[in-house]
Amino acid sequence: MPASATTGFSTARTPQPANAGHGSKTSFWALTLGSVGVVYGDIGTSPLYALKESLHAAAGEGYAPTREMVFGVVSLILWALILIVTLKYVLLVMRADNDGEGGTPSLVALAQRVLGHSGSFVIVLGMVGIALFYGDAIITPAISVLSAVEGLKLVTPAFEPYVLPLSLVILIGLFTVQSHGTARVATFFGPITAFWFLVMALGGLGHLADDLSILAAFYPAYGVSFLLNHGTAGLLALGAVFLAVTGAEALYADMGHFGRSPIRMAWFGLILPALALNYLGQGAMLLSHPERIENPFFLLYPSWALLPMVLLATVATVIASQAVITGTFSITQQAMQLGLLPRMRVQRTSETEKGQIYIPRVNWWLLVAVVFLVVLFKSSSALAAAYGIAVTGDMVITASLLFLVAWKAWRWSPILAAAVIAPFLLIELVFLSANALKLLHGGWVPLTIGAALVTAMWTWRRGSALIAEEIHRRRVPLSDFTRMAETGSVLRAPGTAVFLTGSPGDTPGALMHNVKHNHVLHARNVILHVVTEDLPRVPEADRVTVKPLSDVFTCVTVRFGFMELPDLPRALAAAGFDASNLSYFLTRRVLVPSPETGMPVWQDRLYISMARAATDASRYFRIPVDRAVEIGARIDI
Repeated sequence: MPASATTGFSTARTPQPANAGHGSKTSFWALTLGSVGVVYGDIGTSPLYALKESLHAAAGEGYAPTREMVFGVVSLILWALILIVTLKYVLLVMRADNDGEGGTPSLVALAQRVLGHSGSFVIVLGMVGIALFYGDAIITPAISVLSAVEGLKLVTPAFEPYVLPLSLVILIGLFTVQSHGTARVATFFGPITAFWFLVMALGGLGHLADDLSILAAFYPAYGVSFLLNHGTAGLLALGAVFLAVTGAEALYADMGHFGRSPIRMAWFGLILPALALNYLGQGAMLLSHPERIENPFFLLYPSWALLPMVLLATVATVIASQAVITGTFSITQQAMQLGLLPRMRVQRTSETEKGQIYIPRVNWWLLVAVVFLVVLFKSSSALAAAYGIAVTGDMVITASLLFLVAWKAWRWSPILAAAVIAPFLLIELVFLSANALKLLHGGWVPLTIGAALVTAMWTWRRGSALIAEEIHRRRVPLSDFTRMAETGSVLRAPGTAVFLTGSPGDTPGALMHNVKHNHVLHARNVILHVVTEDLPRVPEADRVTVKPLSDVFTCVTVRFGFMELPDLPRALAAAGFDASNLSYFLTRRVLVPSPETGMPVWQDRLYISMARAATDASRYFRIPVDRAVEIGARIDI
């Protein structure tokens, strides 16, 4: 990986509890309400389409579902919420916190920490998980907003021609305002989404009396019997059932923002009861009025409430989409710090909230992809086929990594780890198989996106490693260079020069070229090595390590966590260096593809194009432009 952004793994530290710092009652309930808006936005919009699409898959488009289908599908949805979301994520996966943080990169870092150099396959699993998350992040805004706006057709058929254009306007507006940050509007996310869940619960409760026998759907035999008796149609319905648990990964990914306990309280106190009541209400209504299969969610409400419900649903889907977008920014930042993606410009959008960031390039790529999907598929039903594979694949990756963490980090016996995690993995593999049946009907979308991203991440990681090897092969040992430089007749310039390096034992290329071509050496020279730890954040006391080599040379190591925005001038100033007297010397590498290296030429060209598009080191590390000096070097790759 690039010399200026090398990832290192250091001694493991004792992780802090995921709910540390949330001790007071006021902060606890504020965090609980906040988690409702951010963590549960995605899963909270699933009732808009999950039951409808599951029954359409079982009965076929245009056909009314039978009682057996309604009982079976509602039972499967309820038990998916109980087994996958409640037992796996809320009670088990959230135990795997990395210094209080969650998400695929955190789980990868935990597994990598205990496996060390033998855990290369963990990085591959992490790449696949991150790639599938991007697929989910592209589809979620498209299907959520479309499903909400489609409710306008129930108000009056005259709105039908405007569903697609209005959805595009909402999505474009959503992505356009990302650069302003979400700190102000986020305070409203929790109350609005909590109100949304209450309204969903009331809508379902109001129709339970249509057929109280729907309560028998809690008996799992209905779901099993439905699958056994409906063959391929049952499997297709099972793939759509999984739409009910999309967003479960957010429980884990957002753990660091809200803490384990508030997220659990929100789930058991509001989210799970509201979702269960809504799905049961939809099922009871369809038992009495199977003709309402066209849109059972909105038809839970009286005609006078349709337009307000469409507006509320649209707001809820925008909030759900916002949570996924900001999650994508966070995942991208972590992937960059872990050396899986090239550097991109990261902007802070809040002075106080660390998690409030904006990555312009990712934002506009997402917008283009989302608009493409909306125009290509045109309806939420068509998009539903593309949705499940990304989510189920991501969950399978999480279960696989969790087994390694339980076995190696938690010190469970492999038999116990397998006994606990294998049932969840088996269920998710069944869901994945069911979703694979929709491969030609839209399932190819997240797989294509995922394959492209995995190829890009693997190319970046492999190419960066090859460059590091080539640079190391050319370099002069730092001890030899410092001895020659201090005893030679080289002119001394006043001030302090900082030379970034990926290998602290080697002489930085910029330092060698500066002495070779300019015949000058600064009065003080800092050999700076940047390390990304397998921790979310590094305590300030451990940020900088200074090791004097002589009166002229000093080795400095600066450590950042994989969720931090690296700021070298600030870190050096905190360590006692005079920031106004520092000059930074960086190597600008000119990469040339070569068939003799370890990658095929096509991969060389891909890596070079990614490197050219990457944000330069000075901007990435917050180095002032007027204090950065770049020296060129050619490298064959």
